Amino acid sequence: MVRRKISCDAVSSSKMNGWLGYCLSAWVLLAFTSFAHAEDAPYQIQPGDILQVSVWKEADLQAEVLVRPDGGISFPLAGDLMVSGLSVAQTADLISKKIERYIPDPVVTVATKQIGGNHIYVLGKVNRPGEFPFSKSLDVMQALSLGGGTTPYASLSDIRILRRDESGQPIAIRFDYSLIEKGKALETNIVLRSGDTVVVP
Repeated sequence: MVRRKISCDAVSSSKMNGWLGYCLSAWVLLAFTSFAHAEDAPYQIQPGDILQVSVWKEADLQAEVLVRPDGGISFPLAGDLMVSGLSVAQTADLISKKIERYIPDPVVTVATKQIGGNHIYVLGKVNRPGEFPFSKSLDVMQALSLGGGTTPYASLSDIRILRRDESGQPIAIRFDYSLIEKGKALETNIVLRSGDTVVVP
């Protein structure tokens, strides 16, 4: 019987390859899970949205409410509530807590009837400049697509996203389309916020 000798180096190499494969698989799974969670992120209510609010078994507590420019709404028994940036589930929970002193264990339902608050603007050397509403996550490349793509004379390496920070101060974020085309600097293809303006010079 012929016995084959397996070297320690071969065993170590095999184990190392297996470990690297496991790490790579785990990283891919984590990245996919993170992406899936980002895609599944609940819609955040914005000024201009119209909400349908109802309380179970309370006919007088059913109403369509407009989210005011300051991000607030008014609802019977609950008074004025700030809901901008909240999900519909968080808004329902907020209303429930406000009216439970009057109605024990209220069952509150909130639905977005009309989305009028989330808008971005695409300006400059694009084929269809204008204002675009959106109801789910939207990145820069998708915004350019809404604008019909860039024109032949656009400066693709000098695109800017104009945004106002938390204090209301304007900031400019650079976006290099030519790098994205090459599969580079993908992290710069950021998710836009309501009110952002994409400028293509």
